[in-house]
Amino acid sequence: MPASPAHPIRRSLTSRWTAVTLAAALTAGTGIALLQPGTLEPTHAAAAAPAGATAPERQAGPDVGVVQEQLQKLVDAGYPSASAAVTGPDGNTITLAAGTGNLATGEPAPVDGQVRIASNTKMFVSTVVLQLVEEGAVTLDEPVGTYLPGLVTGEGIDGGAITVRQLLQHTSGLPEYADRVAADAFGAQHTFISPRDMLDIALEKPAVFVPGATWEYSNTNYLVLGLVIERLTERPLYEEIERRIVGPLQLVNTYLPVPGEQELRGVHPLGYHLDDAGELKDITTMDPSFAWAAGAMVSTPSELNTFMKALLDGTLLSDASLAEMRTTVPAGDELWPEATYGLGLQSYPLSGGGTAWGHGGDIPGTQTRNAVGPDGTAVTIAVAALPWAIVDPSDEVELMSLYRIVVEALDVILQAGS
Repeated sequence: MPASPAHPIRRSLTSRWTAVTLAAALTAGTGIALLQPGTLEPTHAAAAAPAGATAPERQAGPDVGVVQEQLQKLVDAGYPSASAAVTGPDGNTITLAAGTGNLATGEPAPVDGQVRIASNTKMFVSTVVLQLVEEGAVTLDEPVGTYLPGLVTGEGIDGGAITVRQLLQHTSGLPEYADRVAADAFGAQHTFISPRDMLDIALEKPAVFVPGATWEYSNTNYLVLGLVIERLTERPLYEEIERRIVGPLQLVNTYLPVPGEQELRGVHPLGYHLDDAGELKDITTMDPSFAWAAGAMVSTPSELNTFMKALLDGTLLSDASLAEMRTTVPAGDELWPEATYGLGLQSYPLSGGGTAWGHGGDIPGTQTRNAVGPDGTAVTIAVAALPWAIVDPSDEVELMSLYRIVVEALDVILQAGS
């Protein structure tokens, strides 16, 4: 969600599902530094290895010790738990977890547990839209008003002037809705809100800029795209994601929650957020309707890797669609000044050279950073809190440090697999 314009980095980063108003309380890092190496399995991660077990030797990809070291740094920095999956070019996957999955019981974090993947949902939605383009149901440079006549309108807002491409790429100028709908994370935790109601809230604001003039991240773009998908397919969005992506890839832990669904379906670490008393509080169970097509999906680190690899190797889209998806505009911030944004897909330069492609996402209780490197290695890291929940949100230096450490871990692990 957007933050104050006085803090451009927070505006850019927190628009990916970070709460706007947080209690200004510093929370000490907690969690047991318990590392649980997984075993190697094709495509999908396996269950945790017995305590003290040694991971099998691998012919390629990062050393397990590198991944362990990076997860340990995240726990030491204050994140209650951290988990990661690394899928090599050959499809083999290692999964590890560190820290405490339940602060009340001290239970260790499960390996490859389900997490809310937040704005990574946008990669799934954009994939569905591009499949509809391939089927002739959608044209990228057609106005969204063609598909949702009379719906996208407001002060300076004209659905006849905003294209589907601009929605996918965050160049539409549509104002953000999430800063009003979910600014109070615990207030919105068990509240259902419909996509149409969220759109009405967004359209009460004027346009941010003329369509195509610049880039600015707005979750409203993907709210509208979700409505386009449902209008054209005459089916709910969760069904289309299941039918077109989840089912064909045999992803058993990946889904868009159905309306009203609040509990995670499988084994998972608890996600934590800062309450009004300045304490970390479990926020795992929530109604994610406020995120919907912009950020409500659930997956595991290993299955998110499977999806990203299938997206980028042409399993889900044609070469022409992938070329469109990877046509980008500048979208840099303090973490990645040279980052760019395509059609629901971001690119990041790696410190050792080369470019990684992925997305990432923030939602109260979970932060994910994930990408596929130049050699085809996919990495997903998930931590069980947002930075604002474990450091004083007014301390810009510490806040940036907590964001940066996850990004740096992703960079290190991706390059270790090269």
